[in-house]
Amino acid sequence: MLRPETWSLRRRLLAAIVAASSVLWLASLSIVTVIAWHETNEVFDDALEESGYMVMAATTDLDERGLLAELRPGGHARKVDMQYQIVVDGRVIQRTGSAPAQPFIGNFSKKDGFADAEVDGRNWRVFVVRNEQRKVEVQVGQQYKKRIDILEELAEHLWAPVLGMLALLALICWLLTGRVLKPLRQTAAAIAAKTPDDLAQVPTAGQPRELQPIVQALNGVLARLDNALQTERRFTADAAHELRTPLAGLHMHVQLLQRQHPELAAPFQKLRHDISRSTALVDSLLTLARLDPLSREELAREPVALAPLLAQLRAAYAAEAEQRGITLSVRATPTPQPEYVQAHPAMLDIALRNLLENALRYCPAGSRIDIEAVWHNGQASIAVLDDGPGVDAASRQRLTERFFRVLGQEAEGSGLGLSIVQRIADLHGMSLRFGPGLDGRGLGVTLAWPAAL
Repeated sequence: MLRPETWSLRRRLLAAIVAASSVLWLASLSIVTVIAWHETNEVFDDALEESGYMVMAATTDLDERGLLAELRPGGHARKVDMQYQIVVDGRVIQRTGSAPAQPFIGNFSKKDGFADAEVDGRNWRVFVVRNEQRKVEVQVGQQYKKRIDILEELAEHLWAPVLGMLALLALICWLLTGRVLKPLRQTAAAIAAKTPDDLAQVPTAGQPRELQPIVQALNGVLARLDNALQTERRFTADAAHELRTPLAGLHMHVQLLQRQHPELAAPFQKLRHDISRSTALVDSLLTLARLDPLSREELAREPVALAPLLAQLRAAYAAEAEQRGITLSVRATPTPQPEYVQAHPAMLDIALRNLLENALRYCPAGSRIDIEAVWHNGQASIAVLDDGPGVDAASRQRLTERFFRVLGQEAEGSGLGLSIVQRIADLHGMSLRFGPGLDGRGLGVTLAWPAAL
């Protein structure tokens, strides 16, 4: 059998980010190159233009002070803004209008070259060239501020595309990391969906190499947990099953002894009562042991008519209710829809009997118990409500815990009835809710089906 090929989450994520970054870097470089080329052309064109005006001014527009006219008519902004001086024997004989009256650079030792100068508090970059006899110098200067202005203008053109590309890079990396990390979310969802009824192994096929040790360790935990639960369920079922027979035999022996010794009727009756309680506890444990291994998908359902079911339930407990002095009533809200729900008939009967037995057990004489079947917006529900002593809000949260009994209750019980009801509700996808009972007193227990029946 070929082993499925594994893949590395780290490598895939690195490849995705590097590929996206490379593409966007090339795109950014192209944009910067285009903008820089455009700005450079403007600077060189401006330099050529100013040089042309300078030559023209030097030959045709010399005023009486030896000043060259402004190089660009119309007052347009000058991007390069170079200033010229013609220096003879350390004295400026001609210059542009914005050039200083003294030379930019005095006593320049070389024939030509660049130098930095500070004149009237302004920093200049100057190029000096001399003729062969080194008597005439041409000094061309530009303020550093003009160069900074050019850089600022270039930055103004670049910041929007650069920020746009960074935002695009962040978005693409976000999408790529989300896509690459999708197996993590899927595995997390698969683990979160696990319940005591579903302890199947999390599949490792298609998982990244980095995640497989975690999944395999988790599968080991699930396997051990499933084995422990199966062992517990088998023990509970076997113990409950094995206890039923001796308890039944013990009940018959006590009944026989009670007949043989009528003078001990009261102690024997108490013993029979304790045996009945033990038998009921064993039956509840056996019911839970049978329900625990089932899953919702395995549960067989069929249409169940609620009205006949509730009528049978009332008939089965009418005598006990009358004996206890409790008024038991059943009603169903009229509805144009068929009064059917999808359920397992035997389990639904067990759940309703547990709810009704609980109400009968804890309600004193003179109480009322109502069993209602209601349809609302396509959702069916059955409620068992009483006006007995009720249960405080804090204890309601724990009513479905196994073997939990509310403190202060004198009635006898195993603490498993509502646990059985909760398990049956889970298997049917129903919700089990607790609230106030009749007239705001007592306890109300509602079994509600999902809206789509």
